[in-house]
Amino acid sequence: MNIHEYQGKSILKSFGVAIQEGIVADTAEEASAAAKKLQEETGTGWFVVKAQIHAGGRGKGTVTETGSHGVVLAKSLEEVPEKVNGILGGHLVTAQTSAEGKKVNKVLIAQDVYYPGESDPEEYYMSVLLDRASGKHIIMYSPDGGMDIEAVAEKTPERIFKEEIDPLLGLQGFQARRVAFNLGLSGKAFKDMTKFVFALYKAYLGCDATMFEINPVLKTSDDRIMAVDSKVSLDGNALFRHKDYAAMRDKTEEDPTEVEADEAGLSYVKLDGNVGCMVNGAGLAMATMDIIKLSGGSPANFLDVGGTADAARVEKAFRIILKDPSVKAILVNIFGGIVRCDRVAQGVVDAYKNIGDIPVPIIVRLQGTNAKEAKALIEESGLEVHSVILLQEAADKVKEVIGA
Repeated sequence: MNIHEYQGKSILKSFGVAIQEGIVADTAEEASAAAKKLQEETGTGWFVVKAQIHAGGRGKGTVTETGSHGVVLAKSLEEVPEKVNGILGGHLVTAQTSAEGKKVNKVLIAQDVYYPGESDPEEYYMSVLLDRASGKHIIMYSPDGGMDIEAVAEKTPERIFKEEIDPLLGLQGFQARRVAFNLGLSGKAFKDMTKFVFALYKAYLGCDATMFEINPVLKTSDDRIMAVDSKVSLDGNALFRHKDYAAMRDKTEEDPTEVEADEAGLSYVKLDGNVGCMVNGAGLAMATMDIIKLSGGSPANFLDVGGTADAARVEKAFRIILKDPSVKAILVNIFGGIVRCDRVAQGVVDAYKNIGDIPVPIIVRLQGTNAKEAKALIEESGLEVHSVILLQEAADKVKEVIGA
């Protein structure tokens, strides 16, 4: 589960990570009040207005309606409403969004920590994530932080450093010190960075995150180290341990169809292909997507109806798949272990009748418990459904109906 910058910063702060202070706002009026409060608490005279969407590259992104960037500077309290109105409610397009961009429903009013008139601060990149190949946690960092970290990785990969952490041993002191050394720090900044690294790693473990990315980590002109940004992904399977973090979910930032499927108890991920998949079990789903690809098609989704695939769930799954205009055919591939194939077949028949005219061919492969009864139900329904037995037959039929 992805969360917003302001939410990620609140988690960081709770674990002792120094952050750029800020207050989130939904309207220009709230933003003005937030800026005033921030000025009283921190003494800041300038403010950074930051769009809150689940995408990176906001500083270089553009709000289509106004031409404003997603991160702008307000040099006084009076400038805050104008800057906010240039962002809030608009669609921000960045390198990590679609061409339509994402609607900005919230902005973060943050203190300006770049100290106008003083020497430029230094920016670093830092992230913590799991390396599944090695089974170890990784702290990835670079002295070249800021908006162009992708260019650093592409053009000067030697400027990207990694620190592998054994989960059984945890982060060691010499590793945190090596991070600070490789970033070229000394004195107070060196000590602050080692503390920062320890606190960040503690936050990463403590909230069951799959990734913490901070770009930039800032060294101010008075040698303080702080997180100026935060991009956080939490492990959805661990949210039962973190009710407060689960409440941070912003469904408006997610694909509406995926949200609808989740609320119906279906595991659904939208893909870019042309063949819809309805399967029970993740392993069978992966095999089904492979066979579609080998047949010349491309999977349009991953959809697992689970082990309790009754008629109502099957109909809901059909309706969700058909929301995608790219779908040219639907392959239903069910193995009846716990689930009965005849129930799924009845769901296919009911869905066909309830939805009405389904504009794409449907290929159904049902194997396992009550498979014969299921095949009879399909064939006796009089519907235009292609019933197959073997997986290869399903692949051949997919190839036939999409003209691959």
